[in-house]
Amino acid sequence: MTAVPESHPRYASLKLRDAIVAGVEQGVTSIHGLIAHGRGEAFDYLIGETTQPFASDAIHAAAAMLLLAKSPVISVNGNAGALVPNELVALGKLIGAPLEVNIFHTSSAREHAIRHSLIAHGAEAVLEPTDEAEIPGLESNRRFVHPRGIFRADVVFVPLEDGDRCEALRKMGKEVVTIDLNPMSRTARAASVTIVDNVVRALPRLIEEVRALQTSPVEDATKLRASYDNNTVLAAAVRRIRTGGTSSLEQEVR
Repeated sequence: MTAVPESHPRYASLKLRDAIVAGVEQGVTSIHGLIAHGRGEAFDYLIGETTQPFASDAIHAAAAMLLLAKSPVISVNGNAGALVPNELVALGKLIGAPLEVNIFHTSSAREHAIRHSLIAHGAEAVLEPTDEAEIPGLESNRRFVHPRGIFRADVVFVPLEDGDRCEALRKMGKEVVTIDLNPMSRTARAASVTIVDNVVRALPRLIEEVRALQTSPVEDATKLRASYDNNTVLAAAVRRIRTGGTSSLEQEVR
């Protein structure tokens, strides 16, 4: 961790940056992931750096969808693996879903590094992509998937997803739950449920919601899923960005 006091107004943000940098140094995160993280940071400023009501609505629906799934899978890329490994492992155990490594920039070494990192954080089942199964319509490295993982899944949870793969998964008839700080991205618009929030805030809340729903009648999850409208949530997120609010960045400037 960079030598920054916890009283520093950007302490939390700097801590996340350090986690991404550490991910690069450990071979888990691509150097390109630094750029993606910075872009997400900008959108986080715009939504107020807090979990907004529209994100909470999406988290409720996401928990319901994951619990109702017959074959859920959690897809993990380098940034997610660096930022929330413990939470990904915990969620996988809760819903009985394997974790599957899937990255854009081709690197067998990095795929192995992500897998070993997740196992070190307690994961029991971590799949890697193979040449035995491909997502139709994709040309990038992300088309390669595991035949017993993403390829056969009915619901794929993909924090920090690529838009083209999200669209391709939906064309395969799969439901996609994603976390994306940009409500205007292709991923956000193509997904079944989009949680517009920072992954480090959203995942712990999602785990809490899954645990709460597990003790409720299955009808509760069914109703939650049926009443959810992703376009409504995205519209609310865009309104938040356009109309503004007081983020910690604005407080500093003032």
